[in-house]
Amino acid sequence: MKPIYQTFFRGLITFLPVALTVYVLYLFIVWVETIAMWAIRPLVGDFYLPGLGILVGAALIFGLGVLVSLPVMARMLSWVELPFNNLPVVKSIYSSLKSFADYFAPSKSGEQPQQVVMLKMPDNEMTIVGLVTRQNMRGLPPGLAELDHVGVYLPMGYMIGGYTVFVPRSWVTPIDMTVEEAMRSSLLAWMASKK
Repeated sequence: MKPIYQTFFRGLITFLPVALTVYVLYLFIVWVETIAMWAIRPLVGDFYLPGLGILVGAALIFGLGVLVSLPVMARMLSWVELPFNNLPVVKSIYSSLKSFADYFAPSKSGEQPQQVVMLKMPDNEMTIVGLVTRQNMRGLPPGLAELDHVGVYLPMGYMIGGYTVFVPRSWVTPIDMTVEEAMRSSLLAWMASKK
């Protein structure tokens, strides 16, 4: 009986990631198409092509990207963000999500690129993979600001969360891996091999 269970679970493990990915994509596409039909129908009447919602959504996101890239729009964007940055509960949620999203945004010229590192304490064989979140301690409270440390985020497996530690620069060694690859591997507790 044991080989039957093993074969079944092998098939299930192969099927589930594909099925869940397809299902989430399906839900997203249906949601985008529904919103697009609701927004576009008054303009085009009964004429509607399947997939138009995705095209309109992508065009709107691209247009927003072009707009926020303009220097003049920075001031207007700060006005739009004003309520999100000042309401007590909303502020903590919005600022956390914005900081997280900003970390994954492409780095501007002159900024240090995002970096995946191995963190290893002296006289210790354990190695931890993390993401450098701060290259220096400037702007932090006294006591931290004077240190020649780097901030390293240590993501946890199977959940969104982790720890940020401030360690001496000599404890970290950059590795050739993108931030996205490191986050994906951490989420799966490094069980998947690099493809």
